[in-house]
Amino acid sequence: MTPKHTRRNFLLASSATVIGASAGVGARGQRFKVNLVEAEQRLDPPSSPVCISSGNGLRAVERAHARILAGDDTALAVVNGVGIVEADPKDMSVGYGGLPNENGVVQLDASVMHGPTHKAGSVGAIEDIMHPAAVALKVLQTTDHVMIVGRGAYEFARVHGFKKEDLLTDKARQAWARWKQNRSNRDDWLNRDEMDWSSDGTRVGLGDQNNEPVPFTYGTIHCAAVNPKGDVSACTTTSGLSYKIPGRVGDSPIIGAGMYVDNEIGAAGATGRGEAVVQSCGAFAVTQAMAAGMEPTQACLHVLKKIVSNSTKQRRLMRENGKPSFNVIMYALRKDGVHGSAAMFPNATYTVADGQGARSLKCAVLFE
Repeated sequence: MTPKHTRRNFLLASSATVIGASAGVGARGQRFKVNLVEAEQRLDPPSSPVCISSGNGLRAVERAHARILAGDDTALAVVNGVGIVEADPKDMSVGYGGLPNENGVVQLDASVMHGPTHKAGSVGAIEDIMHPAAVALKVLQTTDHVMIVGRGAYEFARVHGFKKEDLLTDKARQAWARWKQNRSNRDDWLNRDEMDWSSDGTRVGLGDQNNEPVPFTYGTIHCAAVNPKGDVSACTTTSGLSYKIPGRVGDSPIIGAGMYVDNEIGAAGATGRGEAVVQSCGAFAVTQAMAAGMEPTQACLHVLKKIVSNSTKQRRLMRENGKPSFNVIMYALRKDGVHGSAAMFPNATYTVADGQGARSLKCAVLFE
């Protein structure tokens, strides 16, 4: 029986051709074959909402799941969910309390994409606004733009009633100060073991024997959701690479890099080294791999392999053992609620909330 000509079938067929040319062999050596009729059935919506997030998103998926059950659109639900983490000063990779740039200024990035309308909104390098994901949602809802950055993003947020807030917590400021002290031996800042005073300024003549490493992060939170109607949305929000050059924008606000949604396939996102994800169009590549018939986890591993392959062209990013000197974690949620995640290295987790409750799961691993 000849399958009907639908956009989904076209995507599946075209993606299978592209991916088959570059990665026709799966993790166990089998060749991927796409049966369009089976793929059509496999993408039926789940019977109850499914929400996934990065390892720091357990509360986010709980809230997003609850909001969908209460009737919220999936885009509203994921933005509401990540808002918990954006407001948490203990998470130094997102929002309030995030580690600042090299000038000590917290600059945030975020993006949102709504599957049913295929609209997206994002903000980059926004300052003094605690919830960049909610601002990105306003870009999606109220403008014909996709991305607004810097001062313009801040002024846009203020127009929509977002408060100006100091995002640099004492903990993050102290971490930034330690980084400045330790960043170079060719400046006039004393390293901690060279100081005549303790770093908190309370003791004289003792130096500072606390060798606690300076916090560093390129962490983020990604959250995606699908409802029983089969509507998919996703969001990624971050404070970005710690101590970055002011104005640096990573993958999180870039549609197709740190986050992407196709309502007929699913959603994908990334955390980790943003530059590597941008240069491989990570989230878009994962959705296309799913369209070609790969399971979500397989699709994540497929894209991680591509990221590593691309990184070998920059020797400074590779160790002598052939493994990258950085980490990336990819996340995937298919339209039927099947989900998966993969990291380059062990011990990474992701979170999910569905009819069985909220829980953390281990990510698949590229390098054991």
